[in-house]
Amino acid sequence: MKIGPYTLRNNLIVAPMAGVTDRPFRQLCKAMGAGMAVSEMVSSNSLLWGSDKTRRRANHEGEVEPISVQIAGADPAMMAEAARYNVDNGAQIIDINMGCPAKKICNVMAGSALLQNEPLVGRILESVVNAVDVPVTLKIRTGWDRESRNAVTVAGIAEKSGIRALAIHGRTRACGYSGEAEYETIALVKSEIGIPVIANGDITSPEKAKFVLDKTGVDAVMIGRAAQGRPWIFREISHYLETGEHLPDPEVSEIHEVLMNHLTDLYQFYGEFTGLRVARKHISWYTKGLAGSAQFRHSMNQLQTGEEQITHVNRFFCELREKSQRLVYAGDEKWAA
Repeated sequence: MKIGPYTLRNNLIVAPMAGVTDRPFRQLCKAMGAGMAVSEMVSSNSLLWGSDKTRRRANHEGEVEPISVQIAGADPAMMAEAARYNVDNGAQIIDINMGCPAKKICNVMAGSALLQNEPLVGRILESVVNAVDVPVTLKIRTGWDRESRNAVTVAGIAEKSGIRALAIHGRTRACGYSGEAEYETIALVKSEIGIPVIANGDITSPEKAKFVLDKTGVDAVMIGRAAQGRPWIFREISHYLETGEHLPDPEVSEIHEVLMNHLTDLYQFYGEFTGLRVARKHISWYTKGLAGSAQFRHSMNQLQTGEEQITHVNRFFCELREKSQRLVYAGDEKWAA
């Protein structure tokens, strides 16, 4: 799959997730087989660009190309300036957020709230595309609610505006993350436009990825929540799409190693104080469903230093290895057996 001048190594993309797809997580997913990873959204409000949070989100040091940065806002001129700011800081692809369902984003008429105003959608897209010399992509939902699905119309506006690829989460904003993704709508959009289309929503396994690709005819799939605590899902899907066969489940020893490397990157990226706190949710995701993990995860929230956190993680996984336990999957759940 190509986005502008960039040829991705495969058609598996990490979805942008606030508080999750920081640089350490993007690098990890790429190392585990993702063809591209989109950053957390960066506000178009220039007053926030000096904050520690925004500076971290604009830090792409050592990141595998292409570097895709998502921006969010509702003012065409501010969005254009945000695009230029991020390109100046290393972004090679600019992604525009018109899919976020969060109230704090929609309340300022950004994210998926923009789908209610098609003329404004067009003005924002044209403003950003004309502001930078890098490819611009767009992420949307199927509409604001079930009575106003307009993904096909917005997709046409996007293509006309010069957008180079379109990602669609197969739900309306009103649906949030409930119900099932509307793959039929995504398939319809793909049949109506000529730019690459990326399907997002409920892609949790190699079989589901193949099903969505076959059903919709899209060019790529985008995976979000299913990669939390399971970044190796990208290599699993890639192998299955290439061979029709499943890779062996990762052993506890590998999960331990992946998590430890992830923790190290988090401490280095955020500093120990913030890194420790960001790491808690990742530790919870990595260990969810493992024998004895409920009590272990609770104890994680009581620790106040990186050294303590690492000691407890090592102890937990060493106890699992001593029992010769392997990680086994069943749908979205996993347990030690």
